Amino acid sequence: MSLKFSKIRLLETGHRSAYYNMALDQALMSTVGDSIPTLRIYGWKPYAASIGYFQSLKEEVDIKKCKKLGIDVVRRITGGGAVLHEHELTYSFITKRYPANIMESYELICEPVVMCLRNLGLNAQFSPLNDIGVDNKKVSGNAQTRRNNILLQHGTILLDVDVDKMFSVLKVPSEKMKDKIIQDVKHRVMGLKKTFDEVASGLQESFSRKFGAEIFRDDVKTDEEIKTKIFQKYKYSSDDWNYKR
Repeated sequence: MSLKFSKIRLLETGHRSAYYNMALDQALMSTVGDSIPTLRIYGWKPYAASIGYFQSLKEEVDIKKCKKLGIDVVRRITGGGAVLHEHELTYSFITKRYPANIMESYELICEPVVMCLRNLGLNAQFSPLNDIGVDNKKVSGNAQTRRNNILLQHGTILLDVDVDKMFSVLKVPSEKMKDKIIQDVKHRVMGLKKTFDEVASGLQESFSRKFGAEIFRDDVKTDEEIKTKIFQKYKYSSDDWNYKR
């Protein structure tokens, strides 16, 4: 599907806590313009484990291990599985214009990510429903939510990956099969071995080219920061939200 925008608002918000990151994503959904989408690029500090909206934190994450390692734990408003956010770049794309078909919308927004990776010399491919691979190894997972006719898609782009650490924090369905699962993931997942800045710069260029849009850098507005602080305090850092299932 072809979709064009005149401009795309770019926010580079640095490395922030899991609670801030998820709160800002939601806040931006309430302020996105009718014709100008928002592209946000960010990282995680401290590192974090996030779970999909429909998952159970206790079933998916070793909470004690996370506390010992200083890793945040948070529930996303998007679906998908549990993720350890460590050596990665994360992007969010928020828009009021998007295909109604979920597959088409994933492919549309993942395409500039694929373009970025190819421009960095990598053999990247979109892998339905919502993954991106390089040489048949996963390098990016993506998730969506749609609220009030606004779409939020955010995704991780792995710069490096420590599978053993990942599975010391994320639980597996069967402890008996844990070693086999770890070995399997090591063969199916890889990091790009690129820098955060390389990928960030490439993403800006590819989103601009894909949508025929002028990228303009912006700062988070005062009203967006106020909403973010409210979501951060009363939702994303609360046990009621994170342990709701």
